[in-house]
Amino acid sequence: MRGHLEARGKDVWRAKVFLGRDDATGRQRYLTRTIHGTKRQAEAVVNQLIVEAGQGSHLEAGATVADLSQRWMALAGANLSPTTSHEYRRLLDRQILPSLGTRKVRTLRAADLDLFYATLQKRGGTGGGPLSAQSVHHTHALIRRLLNQAVKWGWCVTNPATQASPPKVLRHELHLPTPKDVMALLRAANDFDPDIGCFLRLAAITGARRGELCALRWTDLDLHGGLLSISRSIVDGRTDSLIEKDTKTHSSRKLTLDDQTKGVLEELRSRHLERAAACSVSLPASAFVFSDSPDGKVPWRPARMTRAFEHLCETVGLSGVRLHDLRHFAATRMLVAGVPIKTVSGRLGHANAATTLNVYAHFLETSDAEAAKVLSDILSEPEISPTT
Repeated sequence: MRGHLEARGKDVWRAKVFLGRDDATGRQRYLTRTIHGTKRQAEAVVNQLIVEAGQGSHLEAGATVADLSQRWMALAGANLSPTTSHEYRRLLDRQILPSLGTRKVRTLRAADLDLFYATLQKRGGTGGGPLSAQSVHHTHALIRRLLNQAVKWGWCVTNPATQASPPKVLRHELHLPTPKDVMALLRAANDFDPDIGCFLRLAAITGARRGELCALRWTDLDLHGGLLSISRSIVDGRTDSLIEKDTKTHSSRKLTLDDQTKGVLEELRSRHLERAAACSVSLPASAFVFSDSPDGKVPWRPARMTRAFEHLCETVGLSGVRLHDLRHFAATRMLVAGVPIKTVSGRLGHANAATTLNVYAHFLETSDAEAAKVLSDILSEPEISPTT
């Protein structure tokens, strides 16, 4: 590594450190800096630049958004679920890098991001069509996360994404199935396949996510004590594989089961034991609760359950309802019934009660109105019948 000084005027110097040749173009590369001061001061700067070049620190100053995303994905990938990693890569390749990839991280400003978001809304969708505000927000969230890391690494002083103004996302009111709808779905599921009926009952009773239910093993169930433990989830891999991982919030939870649900699970286990015996195999304690294999070693696919649910909705004439809405059904029914928000949050596996409050604020208002009426009835003066 070598460097030298060039005089640029009275007490003005240009320091240059040779970095070698560019692999792609063959051109010589230099790290340069202008110094105002004495020659001795300029020589000290040259020595410092040589040290920085040797350590690779000079790369930070010229690092682009593409450099940042590549390094961050390499480091964070191990902690991301396969679906999240795939979605981040999709957003980077299709939206972020084509427009911002060559921008230096340290020169990025909130105004640049606002212009980028506006462009996405106009023509960032499929075929150059508009992109929804919600999709733009997903892109903004990733950019903000990337730039947060850049601040931690010292690549930039502040995160411009915190000052940007992505488009407002209108909250969509939840249109959930009624108890009558859910009962119709459960009856249709039991007629079609009792195992699927058991799966949907657990979804409606516990509010668990579909991947969490697919990951259940018999060791997670205490049917005698009426407890269910949720600590893992199943996700569909990109190569038709199934991946078992921890829950979305990286924490486990124990849920109490009602007597009827315990009975449904006991019947499910009896069917699986009979199937295993008929195939001359054993059903280990660690077998998956929802599995088509006689030994219970292969769990159901989450995507398969979504398709089965859609088929059942068509059967009972129910439109606009998703499998995930059974989770919302469980949450809202608990809230309207007056179950404490902390209990509901814990049962759903939310990171904190604030998440529950944010998602189900509309239903909390309904519950609050009912609470006001209850208190009003308690404190109302009794009517005095006129004497005759």
